[in-house]
Amino acid sequence: MRISCMFLASSLSIAVFLLLIPGDFCVEIIGGNQVTPHSRPYMVLLKGKKVCAGALVAKDWVLTAAHCVLNKSSQVILGAHSITKKESEKQIMYIKKEFPYPCFDPHTHEGDLKLLQLEKKAKINKNVSILPLPKKGDDVKPGTTCHVAGWGSIRNNSPQSDTLREVNITVINRRICNDEKHYNYNPVIGLNMICAGSLKGGKDSCNGDSGSPLICEGIFRGITAFGLPGKCGDPRGPGVYTLLSQKHLNWTIMTMKGFV
Repeated sequence: MRISCMFLASSLSIAVFLLLIPGDFCVEIIGGNQVTPHSRPYMVLLKGKKVCAGALVAKDWVLTAAHCVLNKSSQVILGAHSITKKESEKQIMYIKKEFPYPCFDPHTHEGDLKLLQLEKKAKINKNVSILPLPKKGDDVKPGTTCHVAGWGSIRNNSPQSDTLREVNITVINRRICNDEKHYNYNPVIGLNMICAGSLKGGKDSCNGDSGSPLICEGIFRGITAFGLPGKCGDPRGPGVYTLLSQKHLNWTIMTMKGFV
């Protein structure tokens, strides 16, 4: 795995300091609201072994979390609001090939992102649209307000939501998320991750939201990754998102172009 990571970095000409960035170690919407149907046309519903979400980043590419378990029989549903209802806006697709980030570590949660190449291209309309990737892999400053949507649980140990919901959350300083009152470096919330929620708790992503895009000030900045198991919305464990850092962006772009 280390050899493939180094080769990837070399092939993409990623600066050495990016390779040295640290970043070692649940997700529905807690404390949010149902969105207006089909008002988040970039959202993708992934029905595999469990429900996940993703973002349509090109007509035939979806960006999601690497830990979402999918296969070629999994449904990729564009234009969905309800999971169960028949909706004319839905476009049901299937996966041609999965491209998990080669440096993904399920133990530390580092590099938790994956591209899905679809068997056919989406029909772009008012209900299905592309979420642009950020132009740069900038970090997100603490205090920034972001939002995340998904079909995850609305409370711990509850069934997932049938309809798309969204919550506003705030980026929290990594030092706070890593302190003894929060994750206590288990796992480490590294520089390739975003910690976000509410220090008072009650606002979070949860089980079923994995892979959902984190949007901050109108820009796609992260991918829903993990939280404290069974404790969504707990102030001791804000949600953690994979940052679309420059090295993650480079890999995403090169993969879609067929160079990886």
